[in-house]
Amino acid sequence: MTHFSLVSIFLCLIFSATNDALALSNETDKSGLFGSHETMSRQLVAFKKWNGMLSRVKEDRKKKPVPYTICRKTVDQKCYREDWQDLLEFLKDKPADRQIAEINLHMNKAPYITDIINWGVPDYWESIRQFFKKDGDCEDYAIAKYLSLKELGFDADLMRIVVVQDTNLDVPHAVLVVSLNGDRLVLDNQISYVVKEKAVLHYRPFYSINEKAWWLHRM
Repeated sequence: MTHFSLVSIFLCLIFSATNDALALSNETDKSGLFGSHETMSRQLVAFKKWNGMLSRVKEDRKKKPVPYTICRKTVDQKCYREDWQDLLEFLKDKPADRQIAEINLHMNKAPYITDIINWGVPDYWESIRQFFKKDGDCEDYAIAKYLSLKELGFDADLMRIVVVQDTNLDVPHAVLVVSLNGDRLVLDNQISYVVKEKAVLHYRPFYSINEKAWWLHRM
């Protein structure tokens, strides 16, 4: 995710949203993600890239599987989707912390490819089918992990895609945060293992989102 793409996100929110879509609740949680104050809204219409991705996920479910002979294959000569489905089958009865760790590790193996190279635009949010076909950048890893954990039965209310500023690298970034047993866990394509949110001090959150709501973060 580039500086330009982050600016475009906020321009989209400012110019494309109706007043109702940007209406925020009056409740402010002072223990928000990454030490922020967060304000929640259930108006999601302004988030076109997020909503477009969810629409493509629904459409992808209706499509026939790509034949084995023409799909993109892993080093083990499996289709990427087949490999993913095998992993989900293996993990379905495992403890939740094991599922989170394995999904994070599996998705992080994909090469990082910018949206300009993949799609010819500064910012594009991929469905998981598109991620398996072309790899992706930070928010695409986070989305793939989010959708994978949903397939394993995780509640969307316990997960959020979080757009942050990486203050170490001074660039925008995106991660998945999952709540489990009172802890908030960060699944990050820049970190090979799952870490507790309280241990991550170099991310300043802008907003977070799932299928139910979005949160504005202020430090």
